[in-house]
Amino acid sequence: MRLAFVLFHWFPHGGLQQDLVKVVNACAEFANCKVYCLSWQGPLPSNAVVEQVPLRGFNRVAQQQAFAQFVQQLKAQHDLVIGFNRLPGLDIYFAADSCFAHKAYNERSWWYRQTPRAKQQLAFERAVFADDSKTLALMLSQRQRQQFLQFYPASQARMLDLPPGIARKHQANAASATLRAQFRHQHGIPNESLVVLQIGSSFITKGLARSFAALTALPTELREQVFFLVLGHDKKMAAWQQRARKLGLGERVRFLAPTEQIPQLMQAADLLLHPSLHESAGMVILEAVVAGLPVLTTAECGYAQHVHAAQAGLVCEAPFQQQQLNTLLTQMLSSERKQWRANGIAYGQQHNLYDMPQVVAQLIRQCGQRQRVHE
Repeated sequence: MRLAFVLFHWFPHGGLQQDLVKVVNACAEFANCKVYCLSWQGPLPSNAVVEQVPLRGFNRVAQQQAFAQFVQQLKAQHDLVIGFNRLPGLDIYFAADSCFAHKAYNERSWWYRQTPRAKQQLAFERAVFADDSKTLALMLSQRQRQQFLQFYPASQARMLDLPPGIARKHQANAASATLRAQFRHQHGIPNESLVVLQIGSSFITKGLARSFAALTALPTELREQVFFLVLGHDKKMAAWQQRARKLGLGERVRFLAPTEQIPQLMQAADLLLHPSLHESAGMVILEAVVAGLPVLTTAECGYAQHVHAAQAGLVCEAPFQQQQLNTLLTQMLSSERKQWRANGIAYGQQHNLYDMPQVVAQLIRQCGQRQRVHE
């Protein structure tokens, strides 16, 4: 079986990008896999060939349009085309993104919908979800599903729900206390200090400004006990660092480069703060839950449902209000967090949160076999 996986850009530590590699690795057991993209930054996968399609066009809209035209030609060379971004001509769409129409019509102005980028993204999304489409859509959360159905109700029959696919290495284990002590010693953080952790690149979308506001609103005595660790990458890193200094948080905020040592970080921390503006899933939320790290997040994140179900933290209601985030952060840092930790660990042991790549691979295999029968 010949499979083509397509996405615009691959870079290390992106949630969508990690999901693609996991699915490709699972599919490589029964198929020849090739990944097509506009750019690939980082180590190449061992189980697939990567082809970077030459950039054509003077801006992002033109480049993505040219890529979309290229993707529609792949069907002649492959049994299935699997997209990790919305594109015309896909057999299967892995819905890593939130519904663009929901954002464009419910969260933006009329003028936003007239921009070339918005028009393009709405057209790409309609190609996947419109009534006459045959693309199978793999959904990551109920919130995401509901948003798509609001604009594309006829697509329900082509939607399939996926289980989460986090790595088991994030689960708390007997070494958790040792990992906590080692990390804090290495970074000069006293054991009695409170460590608030935020993970994710593209800081605007991940709500870093909301986090800064909540930290500055902490009572002075509590704020002086807190170290805020921000793990991720942003094009305007220097501006964010300057912003932290202007708010008086400079000595308490540390920006860390993306790393594979997230399990150690989660054991060293006391709270995961994830006030994202919108997110179809939010894998880091669930990773924190099973690690026993209490979570404070927003209802706009698809995996916030697991925080509720596990009783492993608190969730800001929608629509978001900064004052509620401020209050909940103070509450969680002032509270005894052992029960949230215990609840999250138990949830990770009692629920299947780890098999998404295998489920997707099986679906792809079945689709490919049915296609061959019809041919």
